[in-house]
Amino acid sequence: MSELPKSRLPLKKPGWLDDFHTFIMRGNVVDLAVGVVIGAAFTGIVGSLVKDIINPLIGLLTGGVDFSNHFIVLKGTAASTLAAAQKAGDVTINYGVFINAIINFLIVAAAIFWLVRMIEKIHKAPAPPPAAPLPSPTETLLTEIRDLLRAK
Repeated sequence: MSELPKSRLPLKKPGWLDDFHTFIMRGNVVDLAVGVVIGAAFTGIVGSLVKDIINPLIGLLTGGVDFSNHFIVLKGTAASTLAAAQKAGDVTINYGVFINAIINFLIVAAAIFWLVRMIEKIHKAPAPPPAAPLPSPTETLLTEIRDLLRAK
């Protein structure tokens, strides 16, 4: 077997690599990465909540309206469902999907609001210690007299 020739030029580690490592290992960057992963999982839960629970309830209240199949055909033939219109290659404005996205956003915002509110109630900051009472004018005057007598 032949040996690989040793390089005569020493490989230098780029200077930015240490900076990048320091940046990545900061606590807030790691926390942000964890938050993104949890947010992605939370998005799946909220998506299911909207699609499987809230939209059917809204559909029941509105007489069976399914927002996901509300669309306007700009170019092409009229189709009964959005999937059929997209399969046919029609150009559509999918306002029902947009309404679902708005509902999804409102649910996520409400969930985050209640979660943050609950966490704030659980982890209340400790009350600051009570401030020492201010001395009365008589005490202040007596302290000044005492200090003057000590100085003489």
